[in-house]
Amino acid sequence: MLGKIDHGWRWLGTALSFVVFGIGGVFLSLCVAPILYVLPGGALTREKRAQRLIHYAFRFYVWMMSSLGVLTYEFKSIHKLADAKLILANHPTLIDVIFLIALVPNANCVVKGALARNPCIHFVIKMSGYIINNDAEELISSTSEAFAKGHALIIFPEGTRTEPSQPLQFRRGAANVAVRANVDITPVIIECSPSTLTKKDKWYQVPTQRVKFHIEVKDPITVGHYLDNSNPSKAARKLTTDLSHYFNMELG
Repeated sequence: MLGKIDHGWRWLGTALSFVVFGIGGVFLSLCVAPILYVLPGGALTREKRAQRLIHYAFRFYVWMMSSLGVLTYEFKSIHKLADAKLILANHPTLIDVIFLIALVPNANCVVKGALARNPCIHFVIKMSGYIINNDAEELISSTSEAFAKGHALIIFPEGTRTEPSQPLQFRRGAANVAVRANVDITPVIIECSPSTLTKKDKWYQVPTQRVKFHIEVKDPITVGHYLDNSNPSKAARKLTTDLSHYFNMELG
């Protein structure tokens, strides 16, 4: 009986969390973003303000989900994110990016073109300087500009959410960014138990047990010995293979 009550409460908490996220996105875009835009300062200042706004909004959102009993979380070695430039993480759930941005005040990320065209969040994405993933060459140029601005770039090398119980399959985009921009990698291992909010899960399919996130920041991976100016594509392929092996080993 108690188990059913707990599951019902977490279902309601999950529903409320999704409603708050949707309403919050609209509110930030239509009410807060215009105010930030007219405040004194140039484009870089506006980007910094917008990134901080989303950072604190996501911190509140994580706190809210935890307070509602929807999930619990454990962070390990997050101090290693302080000087991170390129943050690579596995992607087990829909809300991984929320946790990461909640931990990184100057976070930038790569956004799908379709999401950037969403009228509810378009202005927030634009003001934050988030990178739109429409063209591979433009992506490399945009990431280099983000690093020059002091942004910490978050990328999920799989390009989509992980298939539960399957080995991670990384695409070459993240390695290309690391090699061509010559930036070291800060790996983040995200584990979620029991599995939830995968690509095949609907929001209302709430697990019978409370979800626990374990997020650990690992030691940086230097890319210097991968650099090959005569053949950066070869270097990116090698780095992609090694990253896939590293993450699969860390995740057991």
